[in-house]
Amino acid sequence: MYTIRVMSLDDYDQVIELMKRTPGISLRDADSRAATARYLQRNPDMSFVAEVGGVLAGCVMCGHDGRRGYLQHLLVLPEYRRQGIANALVERCLMSLEQHGIQKCHLDVFKTNSSAARFWACQGWQLRTDIDRYSFTRTGNENA
Repeated sequence: MYTIRVMSLDDYDQVIELMKRTPGISLRDADSRAATARYLQRNPDMSFVAEVGGVLAGCVMCGHDGRRGYLQHLLVLPEYRRQGIANALVERCLMSLEQHGIQKCHLDVFKTNSSAARFWACQGWQLRTDIDRYSFTRTGNENA
């Protein structure tokens, strides 16, 4: 059985290790401890981790801009998948967003991450084909 709890900065090292162990996930400078601390402070009690027998088996980061919600880094270790952990993490995020009056949520998936694409499609999330995402990095650092 698993437990879901609010993510804290104390979980940072384990979450980063989880990210490193998960194919299809890209670590960026924006995933630094300082950036994660800012994110968690700006979006309190909206990101979650899943534990199984003392092992951090999954995580998700969630936030909003006042109008739309955003999910990032939904991860579950392969050996803990198909137990409902990802669904439970997502549901906690959606409930948190709803408590803030946010009804619509977005997420990004790398085009090369076919397992994530399958997961989200099976959960009823719609692939948008009517918009393109553009990014700009002021510093010129493509790893930001």
